[in-house]
Amino acid sequence: MTTVEKNKTDAHRSAPDSSHSSPIPPKAQVERHLRAQLAALTGGLAPEDYLNAWWDWYLGVATEPKRQAQLAHSAYERILDSWQFFARAAGGAPLPPGGGDLGFSDAAWNVWPFNVYARAYANWVSWWQQALELAPAPDSPDPQAARRSFAGRLLLEAASPANFLHTNPELLNKTAAESGQNLIRGLKHWLEDAQRVVAGGGRAPGTEQFVVGKDVAVTPGKVVFRNRLIELLQYAPQTAAVYAEPILITPAWIMKYYILDLSPRNSLVRYLVEQGHTVFMISWKNPDAGDREFSIDDYVQFGFLDALAAVRRLVPHRQVHAVGYCIGGTLLAMAAAALAADDDRSLATMTLLAAQTDFSEPGELSVFITPGQIGMLEAMMHKSGVLESERMSAAFALLRSRDLMWTPAVDQYMRGERPQLNDLMAWNADGTRMPWRMHSEYLERLYLRNELAAGTFTVQGERVNLAAVRLPMFVVGTETDHVAPWRSAYKVRGLTRSCDYTFLLTSGGHNAGIVSGPVHPRRRHRVLTWKDPATTLSPEEWLKSAPRHEGSWWPAWQRWLVEHSAAQQEPARAPATYVAEGAAAPEDAPGSYVHG
Repeated sequence: MTTVEKNKTDAHRSAPDSSHSSPIPPKAQVERHLRAQLAALTGGLAPEDYLNAWWDWYLGVATEPKRQAQLAHSAYERILDSWQFFARAAGGAPLPPGGGDLGFSDAAWNVWPFNVYARAYANWVSWWQQALELAPAPDSPDPQAARRSFAGRLLLEAASPANFLHTNPELLNKTAAESGQNLIRGLKHWLEDAQRVVAGGGRAPGTEQFVVGKDVAVTPGKVVFRNRLIELLQYAPQTAAVYAEPILITPAWIMKYYILDLSPRNSLVRYLVEQGHTVFMISWKNPDAGDREFSIDDYVQFGFLDALAAVRRLVPHRQVHAVGYCIGGTLLAMAAAALAADDDRSLATMTLLAAQTDFSEPGELSVFITPGQIGMLEAMMHKSGVLESERMSAAFALLRSRDLMWTPAVDQYMRGERPQLNDLMAWNADGTRMPWRMHSEYLERLYLRNELAAGTFTVQGERVNLAAVRLPMFVVGTETDHVAPWRSAYKVRGLTRSCDYTFLLTSGGHNAGIVSGPVHPRRRHRVLTWKDPATTLSPEEWLKSAPRHEGSWWPAWQRWLVEHSAAQQEPARAPATYVAEGAAAPEDAPGSYVHG
């Protein structure tokens, strides 16, 4: 019996329940309850982390006279510059305030007194950045630096004169031109949004034109398997002959799967089937409080391994090209290591898209990865059973507060302009929840303890070692990814032992870089392949060595898939006929879980 077959048999065990959890002492229960109450006041942020960061900064300045003198001198220079600018601007002639990328490029900011506001703010921001970024001694690294910088940036961006009507000349000009109608529209928008929050959610404005199954997620297919956690979609072939090896895609469960099947022009799924591939996709259930006990083990078993077993039944005697995106790639790496340990050769290749396996450098997300912060999230999730999608969205918005919080707020509530959404933006508004147990394990075991890279992570009680993975691998990172920084994704090379390893770096961010379409005039990528299990380069050396190519990375990956597929194609396979229990007929893609 193969590992996949064995795990398929194991999947018939009862669904997760509260027996997974061991009792906790009364004192810990009280502490968890108090943390949950505090989280309701702080928006889920752990205040002690930021208080400690500021206290460490204050002590560092208070005990170093040299730093005090540097900051005092810098403050004097900036105050003097602000006054000198004030004197020149008072003459009335247009005078650009400068400020780089702080949002003062419009000509309206060149006029008194708004250029003075902007110049003073830019000097203030510059001084605080200098103060917060003063490096500690090399032999005493400052673990609080990222949180200190993060908190300081939030305060600075909140105080920008561009955020307020009376200090923003663009808003004043627009209000005068429209006789205040923009403010009336903005109030209407604010009331609509507040009503939606009070009502418990609903579709965000502008997303109505992107209906799942009608405008996005429209590639034809069928639901060919379902369990309590996933639906498995098989897409209808678009060619008479197909490559023998099917593709199984494991998307992240912190997002709806259809990011890879957006509008037809942006659909990775459609592109693959049009190129002659048989494609299967996991569609995760959006968990509710009743699913609170789902664990990482359950996601490996009920998710990837069950799906793999179903694909192997539907396309027998063929290995599978496995693809994982974001956290789905992390899950795929775990499962691949477990399969390799049992000498299970179900997989032909493994592709990881913007996925981490080493979490020692999680990038900007590190500000949220502390014992206190994880304890706060765990308390919130334990109370409700899930982490609501709004919490996850808010965390990512804080990392880009000017672009994702203040600018949209000004545009909608003061300019009175709703954004014109595209398919990717509409998908981003369609959030998902995280079950308590899985997300707690994920944060603590992977982010906090980095067990997968350390070789101490266990799946169903057995330790998994990524060094057992020797499959041909194709790994994609994105240049401006703040969720899975490409240098972090790159580290999987040192953890696995692939003798056929390709790393590709594409322009764009975590989502837009992956969803680039087959043709994209503003995309570029670099790619390099090794044909042995050990050769590697530092990220900086790799950047210098990897040749640059213009255009989307999709065709390069598709060519790689063809090179790793059997030369002889086979007649196309129609999606299998599967009728779920209680259903009258087979269900078409995108299925029902995506609507949860």
